[in-house]
Amino acid sequence: MDSLLGVNEELAEIEGQISDIFRALSNGFQKLEKIKDSNRQSRQLEELTAKMRDCKRLIKEFDRESKDSEYKNDSDTNKMLSEKKQTMIKELNSYVALKKQYTSNLENKRVDLFEGPGEGFAEENVLLASNMTNQQLMDQGNQMMDETDQAIERSKKVVHETIDVGTETAAALKSQTEQMSRIVNELDSIHFSIKKASQLVKEIGCN
Repeated sequence: MDSLLGVNEELAEIEGQISDIFRALSNGFQKLEKIKDSNRQSRQLEELTAKMRDCKRLIKEFDRESKDSEYKNDSDTNKMLSEKKQTMIKELNSYVALKKQYTSNLENKRVDLFEGPGEGFAEENVLLASNMTNQQLMDQGNQMMDETDQAIERSKKVVHETIDVGTETAAALKSQTEQMSRIVNELDSIHFSIKKASQLVKEIGCN
């Protein structure tokens, strides 16, 4: 960083930020070595991955600022800046490789993803997961999610069909209820007519 202060203050500041991130990554991976719990390891890897993304962004800024200032620098300074950038990239790539290694180890530990309905499958599943590449693990996970989605869609279809049947049944019951109501009204009318006719018959008989 000191060597850049006399060349470009902005580059010196970016280099300082990158150096801070590299120290944090180094400490983070050392801490990761001591963590045994898979979930905590996963969270720590997520934090380290975020720092690596920040570092990549800063290296791009460093490269952009270096190119913008090329015309003001002599050839030795431009060579020094290029070498610094390459060194940063190599160091970042070393942490990326470490991250991939830990991610692969974590994926192999997560054999519960492949557990079957019985305990007898446990040993077989451990062997299956340990022999799989990351891509195969992802493909297997995607396949299981697709099967789950299909099962959900089938269930949704059954529910919709049940709702349709219920709606049709309700409509039929409503129609029958209205029909029975009309019949009751007609019976009342007939009963009234019969009652009136009986009354007339009685009156005629009396005369």
